[in-house]
Amino acid sequence: MNMSNKKKWSEISPARRWAMVAAGAVQLTLQAAALRDIAKRTPEQINGSKKLWVAASFLNFAGPIAYFMKGRRD
Repeated sequence: MNMSNKKKWSEISPARRWAMVAAGAVQLTLQAAALRDIAKRTPEQINGSKKLWVAASFLNFAGPIAYFMKGRRD
C-alpha cells in the first residue's frame, strides 16, 4: 500500500504547474546573478569567504538573497 501523497505532474493543476515553473525560474535567475557577482568581485569586496557564499547560493531563495543583502561590500 502506497501511503505517499505524491502527485504526478499531469495531476497538478495548470495554474500550480505554472507557479512551480515560475518559482524555479526565479530561483535559477537569483542564483546565476549571485554566482556571477561573486565571480566578478575580489575577496576584499565580499563580506566573508567567496567559497562560503558560493555554497550558500545553492540554498533556494535564501542564499542568493542573503548574499545580495549581506555578502557584498560596496
